[in-house]
Amino acid sequence: WYHDNLTRHAAEALLLSNGQDGSYLLRKSNEREDLYSLSVRGKDSVKHFHVEHTGTSFKFGFNEFSSLKELVMHFANQPLIGSETGTLIVLKHPYPRKVEEPSIYESVRVHTAMQTGRTENDLVPNAPSLGTKEGYLIKQGKIVKNWKTRWFTLHRNELKYFKDQTATEPIRALDLTECSAVQFDYSQERVNCFCLVFPLRTYYLCAKTGIEADEWIKILRWKL
Repeated sequence: WYHDNLTRHAAEALLLSNGQDGSYLLRKSNEREDLYSLSVRGKDSVKHFHVEHTGTSFKFGFNEFSSLKELVMHFANQPLIGSETGTLIVLKHPYPRKVEEPSIYESVRVHTAMQTGRTENDLVPNAPSLGTKEGYLIKQGKIVKNWKTRWFTLHRNELKYFKDQTATEPIRALDLTECSAVQFDYSQERVNCFCLVFPLRTYYLCAKTGIEADEWIKILRWKL
């Protein structure tokens, strides 16, 4: 979970798009050679804390630890306080440096805050690829087993579907943390179908092409 040359803004984008409450990573600070930044997600924001490496220990505020493992163990039980808001944050989920991402991510937008006055070259090339996806899929109805075209959007761990692309309110939002499997499905009399398995219902979806269905499956599995 040590990300060597990750920028502050890329860390925020990474943790907000793919992390959860308590997700954290460590990166180099831009301020001094002996300083690191611990970036932690709490609710819908990311807080950054200085960690100073003395050569033999790691200083964090008034605390001093002999190793990073000791620091993490301490703050897995003792909450950090996030800035002036008083938000309590516990270190729960280390965000790994190496994440196996589907190739589709190479063509997906990188969501990084650009309003900071920094150049695009500073922010984007070093930012890990972050995924959203959207498009039309044909969905089987729950009660009447007919098929209707719906507009789907994937962001963070939420898959929403709308009546069409112009609709502002989703028909339903699916929490992918409750999904147990995503796979191709051959039980329906349609091609390019896949299903999402939830505790109370299995959703059957069809794409226009096999390639598109494969892209949806890869990115959904990575989100799981």
